[in-house]
Amino acid sequence: MATTSTSSGEYSTTNSSCRSDWFLNREGCCIKTAERKGRGVYASRVIPPQTVIEVSPVLLFTRTEYEDYGRHTILDHYTFKWQDGRMALALGLGSLFNHSSYPNVTYVIDPVDECIRYTSTRTVNPEEELCIFYGHKLWFDPVDTAENSKPQVCLDQSDQSFLDILAIDSEVDEVEPRDTGDPNDIMESEALPFIWKKLQIDEEEESMADVMTMQAWAVDIPDSKNIATMLKWLKQSGLESDTLSHLKRIRKRDSISTLLLSVSSTVPLLPTNLDIGDPYQISVPSNPALTQTSLILKNTLWPTVYAPRRKWEPEKWSIAKVQWARDAISHMLRNTAQTTSSDEIPVVAHVPKPFEDEVLLSRSFTAKDTRISTGHPLRHAAMNLIRNVADWRAKTSPADLLPDPSKPTTSPSNGSLEISDTSSNGANYLLTGLTLFITHEPCIMCSMALLHSRVKEIFYIVPMPQTGGCGGSACLPALKGVNHRYSIAQWRSREGSAAPAHLDEQIDA
Repeated sequence: MATTSTSSGEYSTTNSSCRSDWFLNREGCCIKTAERKGRGVYASRVIPPQTVIEVSPVLLFTRTEYEDYGRHTILDHYTFKWQDGRMALALGLGSLFNHSSYPNVTYVIDPVDECIRYTSTRTVNPEEELCIFYGHKLWFDPVDTAENSKPQVCLDQSDQSFLDILAIDSEVDEVEPRDTGDPNDIMESEALPFIWKKLQIDEEEESMADVMTMQAWAVDIPDSKNIATMLKWLKQSGLESDTLSHLKRIRKRDSISTLLLSVSSTVPLLPTNLDIGDPYQISVPSNPALTQTSLILKNTLWPTVYAPRRKWEPEKWSIAKVQWARDAISHMLRNTAQTTSSDEIPVVAHVPKPFEDEVLLSRSFTAKDTRISTGHPLRHAAMNLIRNVADWRAKTSPADLLPDPSKPTTSPSNGSLEISDTSSNGANYLLTGLTLFITHEPCIMCSMALLHSRVKEIFYIVPMPQTGGCGGSACLPALKGVNHRYSIAQWRSREGSAAPAHLDEQIDA
């Protein structure tokens, strides 16, 4: 860790380039000396993101050895805190990575193999210094020169936002800050560390030009005595469908009643023993009326059902519940940091024990994307998590411990569920009443799987505008006709805080 040297002029020169005979590992890293910083590790060629740059074995000191001897020597500037209280000296290049607030290298401590793995977080250019982040509580004065204070221009535009991955282990600062105050106090919506996504299920259609229509078959019934007979016939004909459920079946104008039949592509065959007209097609509204203005407009086409949408009101969150969510995010990000040392797609999903009702789930679950290691295209992080919960429930949960389907279940209280479910909807499903945290917006497949699992709400950090199923390329819980809706929120990323790895926009998370 050459960052401990800050005395001006102690190192006055910087090697102009890496010597071809001085490459120290297979990735072509070399040592150069920078003014005021001392020695550091530099790239001699392009290093792609998520490349394992160095695996440094560690020399471990007991707490007593370090307190009695190690901390009184220069080793005090180069040791890492190990997870069991010992101190570790990284051998190889591990002790020479300098500090930067904008690191291009992350590290993961491996207590099993007693080593530290260093991985690039983005494309590293030739002659660029390789730096890691030592945390916010530094024991030295950082020297952030222009060379390492800001990220250099990446060669691959797709990985520019990959810079913010930070190494996280139990000794580093809290990933998410802790809120102060009475745990039961309700936080203002502006102070919440996330933003609710309002499910805009239907448009208001408050001008005639905005009213969406469709073609439907209708028939005039001159004699009102035949209306009851035709309604009975319609029920038995198989022509009825939910497509027209938002419209009144009969329209009366003057002395003529008109019956709405169907939206079939072929002409309906009507009874021949009644005095009725021939079927014909007309334009009718495609959606119910959500406002009084919309109702007036749509009634000019056909009598329409008035179904005003309830005002969307987000759930009130206490300081204690926000901290519960922060802890879940911190746990997930710690697992994210570990994925950078593997070839897996760096997506992590996490379901913690519920904040209030731990009867729903007595333990937490975390799952990572394993599509690469398993060679299976369906092993997304969210799918793996659902599978893990299913396996655990099958092994440990007797049927009488699951929710009673005869008892009514409640909808999420944040008001985003614009649907009336039956009392048993959600009973005995895998994720009923549970909250899923995931690093990246889940893809359409995972979003639908989570819908079928009856998840209560989803929090994601990184939006995926081209492949996401929670508002990116589509919004699954807002689709017309789905029988469950869950709430969606995007976690606010703090400047300088740990962040998930960047994914190509074309990848399904």
